[in-house]
Amino acid sequence: MRILAIVPALNEVDNIGPVVRNLITTSPWLDVLVIDDGSTDQTAEVARAHGAKVISLPVNLGIGGAVQTGFLYALRNHYDVALQVDGDGQHRGEEIKKLVDPVLLGEADVTIGSRFLEKTSYKSAWPRRLGIYLLSKTLQSVVRKNFTDPTSGFRAYNQKALRIVSAHYSTDYPEPDAIVTLLKNRLRVIEISVEMDARLSGSSSITPFKSGYYMFKVSLAIILNSMMSRIWND
Repeated sequence: MRILAIVPALNEVDNIGPVVRNLITTSPWLDVLVIDDGSTDQTAEVARAHGAKVISLPVNLGIGGAVQTGFLYALRNHYDVALQVDGDGQHRGEEIKKLVDPVLLGEADVTIGSRFLEKTSYKSAWPRRLGIYLLSKTLQSVVRKNFTDPTSGFRAYNQKALRIVSAHYSTDYPEPDAIVTLLKNRLRVIEISVEMDARLSGSSSITPFKSGYYMFKVSLAIILNSMMSRIWND
C-alpha cells in the first residue's frame, strides 16, 4: 500500500520543518508532499531540507487549490491512500494510523479526525467552537448525519474518494463542503476521535473579523452543493 501525506503550507517557515520531521519520524511508511502555496518565505526550502517532496505553486491558490493539487498528484501517482495534514503543527503524526487503518481495511472511503467526537485535551476559543457547532448543524440539516468537526483538515481518502475530490473541490474553506460532495456521491465518510494541538507558531488565517463571512459563505456553499446532482458515476 502506498500512502501519501499532503501538507498545504503558506508562509509556514517556522512550522513546516517540525511538521515534516514529525510525520517522517512517527510514520516512516508515508511519503510526504508539501504543497507550497505561493509562499514568500523559505517554506519550500525548509520542507525539502527535512526530507519532503515539494510542489511550489507560482501563485497563491488558497487552501482548496493547494490541497486539490495534492489530490491530483496522489491520483496520478497511484497512491492507495492520501492523507491531508495541516502545515501549522496542529495534527499529530502519532494519530495518523487511526485515520488510515479504517480506509485500508475497507471500513470507510474517507475518515475525518475530530477534536469533538469524544473529550480530548484540545482547547479552542468559544467563538470558534460556536462557529463549528453552527456549521455542524447546518451540515446535519442537509446530509442527515452528524459531524462534530466538519472544519477539520485532518483526513484520509481512498482512491475512489480521490477521484471525486480531485475533480470537485471548493477553493475557499473546502472541508465542510467536501463532506456534502462525498456523501452525495455515496461514499462512506466517518469521524475518528483524535488529539490535536494548537498551531506551533503564527496565527490562523481565519481571524475573528472573518468569522462571520466564513460562516455565511460556507453555509451557503453547503446548501447549494446539496441541490446539485451527483458528479461521479462508478
